Amino acid sequence: MINFKRADHIHICVAPERLEEARIFYTDIIGLELTERPAVFSSAGYWFKIADIELHIGVEDSLPRSIRHTAFEISDIVAARLHLEQHQVEIVEEPKIAGRERFAFIDPFGNRMELLQLL
Repeated sequence: MINFKRADHIHICVAPERLEEARIFYTDIIGLELTERPAVFSSAGYWFKIADIELHIGVEDSLPRSIRHTAFEISDIVAARLHLEQHQVEIVEEPKIAGRERFAFIDPFGNRMELLQLL
């Protein structure tokens, strides 16, 4: 059995030619803080800080849409949805689950991210 302590990071991928667009989207639209990425990697990418974990963006040639996703608990689901809609970000409705309000969005690179607020 593995004793997990917490999530450390989430890694998503974008097409190589869209990496700079991804950096702009996740800093300017989503509002994440860009952090230092160690120079040991042979491929391009960026790292961002999200609360006490990190989001890593790497490059990959193809990105089929999938149900794979990452979920983030947030404090104001209504404001987050409005913000994303104002930036024409694709919203995906999620099935209702007792005790939480939630939806997902698809970033411009095909990654699905769920946002949820505990009720």
